[in-house]
Amino acid sequence: MRITTLLASAAIALGLVTAAVAEDTTKVGFVYVGPVGDGGWTFTHDQARQAVEAEFGDAVETVFVESVAEGPDAERVLTQMALDGADLIFTTSFGYMDATNNVAAKFPDVKFEHATGYKRLHPNVSTYSARFYEGRAVQGHIAGNMTESNIIGYIASYPIPEVIRGINSAYLHASKVNPDVEFKIIWVYTWFDPAKEADAAKTLIDQGADVILQHTDSTAPHAAAQEAGNVVTFGQASDMSAYAPFPRVSAILDEWGDYYIARTRAVMDGTWESVDTWHGIGDGMVGIGEITDAVPANVAEEAMAMKAALADGSYHAFTGPINKQDGSAWLAEGEVADDGTLAGMNFYVEGITGEIPQ
Repeated sequence: MRITTLLASAAIALGLVTAAVAEDTTKVGFVYVGPVGDGGWTFTHDQARQAVEAEFGDAVETVFVESVAEGPDAERVLTQMALDGADLIFTTSFGYMDATNNVAAKFPDVKFEHATGYKRLHPNVSTYSARFYEGRAVQGHIAGNMTESNIIGYIASYPIPEVIRGINSAYLHASKVNPDVEFKIIWVYTWFDPAKEADAAKTLIDQGADVILQHTDSTAPHAAAQEAGNVVTFGQASDMSAYAPFPRVSAILDEWGDYYIARTRAVMDGTWESVDTWHGIGDGMVGIGEITDAVPANVAEEAMAMKAALADGSYHAFTGPINKQDGSAWLAEGEVADDGTLAGMNFYVEGITGEIPQ
């Protein structure tokens, strides 16, 4: 009887210890639009998830679900993640915006962080994004200098402000160094579909493009460019250095680790608040991947000088004079675009042909 009592007491004590440990562990969930091995957008978010684990060790538990479609399925995944005890959930694609807010309303004690969105309908929802257009400015400068055909191809995902900003920024800076440059844009209506991305790249190359920019997540455009020969590409979200030194000559880097660590710490210490964050090169959320020797040294130096000026605020990627596509004035000489206009950008700048899909 005494042994049985001791065993029972030990079991209860172990259970209490286990419960206490579980209670002290912060559970952080991540919902991804693509596979973690996409080599781009989702890959970088998952690298940041791993940075959270490395920073906090056993004090955190992270979970993720990959390749979640933007729509009703996202709401189901988020609901289950909240029911499973997540304290903080990062939803890492624009199309999760409504699902994030819908589920947040049902779980007021769970904190939600939505990437690239603008709706914060509840006090437990934050939004965050990066000023990718700063990186596009640097890419545009390199692209405009390197094209020989004067045709730059752009593989665009969805016609949302984030993507339109990137196209405009890249074009403005390519055309500054090469007034004869022409942009050809293909909308693929996907973030990650290697077959579609490859087809788009091949079509653009067939149309004369010798530089390819992309706002999609796979390395398929690099493979198509490599097969074609003398076609320049840029890494998207991650370095994609497997294709360096050519065709991939540089990259935009998405650096989420510091933000994810800071927001996780805020949940852990009780200081989390609903905020909107939009950081760029200066804050370390956007990086520029190594510029390879395939880029002329003077062009590389100019690109890095632009990066430094964007970082310290002495230069803004949207500085006038800039007209809209129809020729109407937008920014006067020396005038800088305001964040509100940039956040809702729904127009092309002068010089880009074609229409934005509705």
